[in-house]
Amino acid sequence: MDPATGTVFARVESTPTAELPEILARSRRAQTLWAAAPLASRCSALRRLGEVLYTRRLDLAAAVTHETGKPHVEALFSDVLISLETAKYYARYAPKLFAEPRVAHHNLAVKAKSGRLRFEPFGVIGIIAPWNYPLAISLSQLISAIVAGNSVILKPSELTPSCGQLIAECFAAAGFPPDLLQIVQGAGEVASALIDARPDKIVFTGSVATGRRVAEACARHLIPSVLELGGKDAMIVLADADLEAASSAAVWGGFTNCGQACISVQRVYAERGIAERFAQRCAEKTKLLRLGPGSDPDNEIAPMIRADSADHVEAQLLDAVAKGAQILTGGRRRPDMGPNYFEPAIVFHVDHSMRLMQEETFGPVLAIQAVKTAGEAVALANDSPFGLSASVWTGDHKLGRRIAGSIRAGAVMVNDVASYFAMPEAPHGGHGLSGWGRTHSRIGLLEMVQVKYIDVDRLPRWPKAWWFGYNSDVAEVAGQFIDFSYAPGWWRRWRNAGALLRALLRGHRI
Repeated sequence: MDPATGTVFARVESTPTAELPEILARSRRAQTLWAAAPLASRCSALRRLGEVLYTRRLDLAAAVTHETGKPHVEALFSDVLISLETAKYYARYAPKLFAEPRVAHHNLAVKAKSGRLRFEPFGVIGIIAPWNYPLAISLSQLISAIVAGNSVILKPSELTPSCGQLIAECFAAAGFPPDLLQIVQGAGEVASALIDARPDKIVFTGSVATGRRVAEACARHLIPSVLELGGKDAMIVLADADLEAASSAAVWGGFTNCGQACISVQRVYAERGIAERFAQRCAEKTKLLRLGPGSDPDNEIAPMIRADSADHVEAQLLDAVAKGAQILTGGRRRPDMGPNYFEPAIVFHVDHSMRLMQEETFGPVLAIQAVKTAGEAVALANDSPFGLSASVWTGDHKLGRRIAGSIRAGAVMVNDVASYFAMPEAPHGGHGLSGWGRTHSRIGLLEMVQVKYIDVDRLPRWPKAWWFGYNSDVAEVAGQFIDFSYAPGWWRRWRNAGALLRALLRGHRI
């Protein structure tokens, strides 16, 4: 369905749930061969994928705009560009990220051992993707899973099925093996069937309510998961901040993709001395934004994805106004333009009694609250069940870093908002109702592998002090060795040094 008009422009057949076990079996066969390929070959395939994505960049952007409604510029920046950057990053740095680190042993008793960590693919990764960034989120997770040696079954959102199909076409054009990436289409019942088919891991991005159901389904099969759920991101604006830059960032961070982003700015805490000026400046800039179809490159605010999303935003605004909030601009539906258009709203004089400050909005609303101090702003920012990302605005970079360290969130930017998501080297994820696990970066890459510890004893013929042949002498040596290793005070330790030598020279008894 085209969000700009509400009209159906295509129909896609849902994958029969009975086919999921066979789809998974094909995925396992493909993964076995792919995992055996050298990492250099997998990186070469990613480079080819990047070339295909670049060649088809305008087709991809057009599909994103058509299905999500977002402006063409945002489809290029936030979906196509991020996808290209992710492919480039992992193709270039995967060998370094997968280097097997040496494990240093501090205990004298095991100094002859050589330990290393090895990273091995999980097997089949099931990715249940969202509609709001159908390329950027899907491909960032897909690419890290594939380069790690896994196969992937991707279920795109039922709202953006053609974007999922285009991803499959790009992988095929890049020469990836058949069945290494398979697409299943459909709504919740297909996602449920995918989990019940028992892939080796599930990566889900979506709402808190659906995330709970995914977590419960995974738990039944003891399948590990990564959950990237909602956000209620806070922006703290101190009195010494550049208000022009901060207000522009707040307006973009709050209204990009019509506010339908988990890391969009939803709550602003501005110090009292500048709060009103800041709110007025945000309102003035919001009035300049052009509302219209995303296919027109001059428009900045496109329609919301569906009418029920606008219903949710409208209900939060009504609750806030009833409790004393003031809407400085916007906040109205525009049925004259289409069923899903909603004017971006700047709301002032809000507080935490309002749903607008507690629940995820996922729509074009920027709520601003005046605070006395930075400490109060941090306390209010942390007064949320979400913990995804946040930002701090100040002319004092050291102060900004200190405040960032006190905010409960998976990522905090100082003097910028949201753009870390476009950096593949920066991890993304949160805690609380924002989910668990991470995507992007080396940390996200490690979510796609099993970590194995390998230990080689370089003195294999040397008997170990802890082997069988127990007697009172061995017990005495064990006690003295513990004293040597852990007793407080250097004298107590070194007077038992002989126990270490006796333990090392112990011969075979059994």
